[in-house]
Amino acid sequence: MSMQLSIPDSIIEAIRLPSKRVEQELLIELAIALYAQELLSFGKARELARMGKYEFGKLVDERGINRHYGVEELEDDLTYASGE
Repeated sequence: MSMQLSIPDSIIEAIRLPSKRVEQELLIELAIALYAQELLSFGKARELARMGKYEFGKLVDERGINRHYGVEELEDDLTYASGE
């Protein structure tokens, strides 16, 4: 399943970014907001933002958002630690 959001042209035009960056920045902001409200895990939020772990983690830290550490993050860390 996928979803498309409809954003009025007047809103898109009001965003003070080059048109090539608007979609990516909106995805990042949505991912950050959902993660901050604990509606998405770190992994799913970074997937939505189309960012790597380090890059998204750095952004979360820069925004002063508390990191949530759940089962998915634990499994990722254990996989990384085991060298797989």
